[in-house]
Amino acid sequence: MKRLVKANENIRLDMGMQLKIRAKLYTFPLLFMLFVGFCNGPADAQKKTNYQLRRVVIDAGHGGHDPGAPGSIRHEKDLVLKIALKVGQYIKKHHPDVKVIYTRKTDTFIPLFKRAEIANKNKADLFISIHVNANENKRVRGTETYVMGMHKSQSNLEVAKKENSAILYEEDYSKKYEGFDPKSAESYIIFSLMQNAFLEQSLKFASAVQENFDQSTGLKNRGVKQAGFLVLYKTSMPRVLIESGFISNPEQEKYLNSDQGQKKLAHAIGKAFGDYKQKIEQHSVMLASDSLQADTSTTITFKVQVAASSDRIPKDSEYFKGHENVQEHHLGSRYKYTLGSFENYDQARAFKKKVRKDFPGAFIVAFKNEQTIPVKKALSETNQQ
Repeated sequence: MKRLVKANENIRLDMGMQLKIRAKLYTFPLLFMLFVGFCNGPADAQKKTNYQLRRVVIDAGHGGHDPGAPGSIRHEKDLVLKIALKVGQYIKKHHPDVKVIYTRKTDTFIPLFKRAEIANKNKADLFISIHVNANENKRVRGTETYVMGMHKSQSNLEVAKKENSAILYEEDYSKKYEGFDPKSAESYIIFSLMQNAFLEQSLKFASAVQENFDQSTGLKNRGVKQAGFLVLYKTSMPRVLIESGFISNPEQEKYLNSDQGQKKLAHAIGKAFGDYKQKIEQHSVMLASDSLQADTSTTITFKVQVAASSDRIPKDSEYFKGHENVQEHHLGSRYKYTLGSFENYDQARAFKKKVRKDFPGAFIVAFKNEQTIPVKKALSETNQQ
């Protein structure tokens, strides 16, 4: 589908429209996956296994009866498949301990929700969606990598609109995507209201991709950007969407169609994967080591846990509904968030009752020396049973 960047008027919504969209946000089923940690109790918080990146899903955009951006030599769907398969080969060669999973390996149409489903079912540690861009201005060139978020410019919104238009090739797309209209600017407000729990890691990988594109390809670096892509929204792990160049630019179209160009692009993405993997695994080891350091304090406190996530949630996020003194605890491979701090269990229980008005799944956790311990043990040690 041809992706042409056009200037539109700024989005203006009255309060009624904003409230309708805010209400619709909570009908998206995978929103709950961001905070699946609510189901984990204090025992889970005590696990201190070092994180290792073991599964990556590589997604070649479009396919089948969805050609993507048209080219004079090949369409987008064909180019990104070649690049995606080369990325997978690179990772398999240099990281044999990593399982590579493709959303497609042939010219097949895969709905956007199915692509996300493949990543979620395989419990992927990283999702890489590969595309090429197009612009009505044939002089526009370069690479850019997107992370999930709210667009900060009209051009970013237009890229998301064209990529999300792939759902128009799906049957009953309106039902599958809860009435989401890829052509309507208003629909994208949902992405400003949701919490992207994997933004930090996604940004790290996206930056690594652009840095390696600089080193390996010499193509213009258009930077790391944010926009609302459905294929990223539905995936519950760090994820990026890579625009590997502009098929509308004659010079870049030749580069994208050449075997050498495809290999350089794939090498850059594969190298970025290795850089990212090394950094987050080293960081995990350091955090695990820090968490095991002894503390001379013996104070036991009770707090109310309201959220858990695989990635950091900003303390000023709308998710916390204006509550102050949100506390973050990095335990094992998860971030957990609590409110309040009490030496008396009854006070914590009374506070939990109030907090549950905003967080129905809230529960009490106990800390000793800033490490979680079972609540029963904490009660026994403080003689509050």
